[in-house]
Amino acid sequence: MVYLYLKALHIIFVVTWFAGLFYMPRLFIYNTEAAAKPGYARAILHPQFKLMMKRLWYGITWPSAIITLGMGLWVLVHGGWHKQVFAPGGEWLLVKLVLVLLLYAYHISLQVLYAQQQRDVFALSSQQLRLWNEVATVFLVAIVMLVVVKQNMSLLWGLGGLLALIALLLAAIKIYKRLRKP
Repeated sequence: MVYLYLKALHIIFVVTWFAGLFYMPRLFIYNTEAAAKPGYARAILHPQFKLMMKRLWYGITWPSAIITLGMGLWVLVHGGWHKQVFAPGGEWLLVKLVLVLLLYAYHISLQVLYAQQQRDVFALSSQQLRLWNEVATVFLVAIVMLVVVKQNMSLLWGLGGLLALIALLLAAIKIYKRLRKP
């Protein structure tokens, strides 16, 4: 019974973590664009975006990432999933865990960007940040598909679908860029 409640909490904190991973790069984009605005607009917008980033990052995103990890490990062990990682049919779980590790690496990359922007260092353009913003979407789709479909997913179809999603996201970003140009 406790297992199911903790599994539910794990899923809830995954959702809140992803909310932060989706919104934080948007704030990076807005902050980068605000830094390029003339004096008064920059003076108003830039501090506001820095404050919003700080509250989102340390109030929601980091706590959710930590709780997700803790609950995920608890569910992995107490649900007996750790025994399936290297068992026949458990390949999906191994791939999922690798993707989760890569997702935490993405999270750390956002921490680096956050620290840079707090120091008024804009290493990436708003266009580059728009591309980086979509990385969380790719991870979300891949991980959820693995969790739901498990070993019934064909590696070829799974990778093909992921590549199609990436192509669609890149096309959407390119179209958006054209629409934004005056």
